[in-house]
Amino acid sequence: MPVPVVVAATLQFLLAATFLAVPLAVHTHGDRVQRAAEGVLARHGVPAEALAKHRIKFAESVLELMFPVSIAVVLLALGGLVLGGVSAGRILSWGAAGLLLTGGGLVTGSQVFARRVVVAVLRRSADPAVRGLDGGAVADAAAQAFPAWLRPVILIRFALTTLGSLLVIVLLATPAAGVYFGG
Repeated sequence: MPVPVVVAATLQFLLAATFLAVPLAVHTHGDRVQRAAEGVLARHGVPAEALAKHRIKFAESVLELMFPVSIAVVLLALGGLVLGGVSAGRILSWGAAGLLLTGGGLVTGSQVFARRVVVAVLRRSADPAVRGLDGGAVADAAAQAFPAWLRPVILIRFALTTLGSLLVIVLLATPAAGVYFGG
């Protein structure tokens, strides 16, 4: 089996793992994280509902968990097809990597820069009490309530979603991969 194929499949498996780990952490710790963020608001006399009103939430429902888990399942299947030498797996991997590189890069990027997003959203609020909040303190309270390993995994997921997806495209386009897939 050519090294480029093994590396491409490994990148897909690693990315799948991050698409499982991050949402599971958010799902299992989200309520506690939400309360921590709301605690900052309460200390400033701002109702907790202000976060929801500004579409800031740190908890995730089971339904919301299904989307990233579905991405993980697809990536695991694609990695298996690639390792198995199935040419459709190669073509589908190119498509999935392209989608992840663009759309996934934007979504995972917003998680990498979550602190900046929270600060910006609160700063643009029409409500002067919300605008006066220290958005950084809200984001920091939330970040501290998550497990310590989550931030590095978010960064790894962003790197794999962007650079890793680009590398999967390149690796599966190498002559060695072409021979392996019979093309």
